[in-house]
Amino acid sequence: MVVKKQKNISLPGLHGRPIPTDVFSSEEEGQKPVVLFCHGYKGFKDWGAWNLMATAFAQNGFLFVKFNFAFNGGTLENPIDFPDLDAFGENTYTKELDDLKVLIDWISSEDFPYANRDDLSRLTLMGHSRGGGIAVVKAAEDPRIQKLITLAAVSDFEDRFPKGEELEAWKQKGISYIENSRTKQKMPHLFDFYEDFKQNEERLNIARSAEKLNIPYLVVHGTNDPTVAVDNARQLHEWSSQSELFLLDGSDHVFEASHPWEREDLPPAMEKIIKKATEFIKK
Repeated sequence: MVVKKQKNISLPGLHGRPIPTDVFSSEEEGQKPVVLFCHGYKGFKDWGAWNLMATAFAQNGFLFVKFNFAFNGGTLENPIDFPDLDAFGENTYTKELDDLKVLIDWISSEDFPYANRDDLSRLTLMGHSRGGGIAVVKAAEDPRIQKLITLAAVSDFEDRFPKGEELEAWKQKGISYIENSRTKQKMPHLFDFYEDFKQNEERLNIARSAEKLNIPYLVVHGTNDPTVAVDNARQLHEWSSQSELFLLDGSDHVFEASHPWEREDLPPAMEKIIKKATEFIKK
């Protein structure tokens, strides 16, 4: 099946930076459910096997939309990796929620390239890792989202922040750095990131958002995830009354993918996710 790919569409973000966006669709006629995918921390839309995943969803009859958060550290000219570390340092959770609003508004508008072929009554939001936590919060506050899928999602944003002396040192310096183990870049975080979280703590409470959800929710996680423990998934499932827990025995945080991904097929764990997600969305 032929899949049409529109890459690096530039959407204007709300904070002065563009949101590079991709749309994948088969050429089959008819209304198609939409899947909107959010990458995670130190991630990007073209990471690893995400393009193969987008193609697989398109082949299964979906319009698949993925994007870079405006402040993820990429640029429109180079959406892969992190050429703009200043932007990365200025990112916040609320900026990512604003980016999602821009995407959902666009998908719902006449400007969307498939405006006459998208079935907005079947809009599914999907997020990986930190993007999964963002997806839970957005799904609880935007009624246009009809179903939710998270992959290896975090269940608590505050738990990801440093504590004690490390937090105080960050506050005093106004900036901290974390090394990207793959690119070896020293990636900055302004203390504004933490302050934005504290100022919006109730909104950014993932547990509160999960409890508010009144839509079907598929919680996906690998049992051997070394980055976000599988107990995060069990918590999300416990909090959300319409959720279903789908655990992949022995799988890791990225479901056996890596970057760059040079094979033409998906890892078996991701094949299982796509099969399960397709059934979940279509039922």
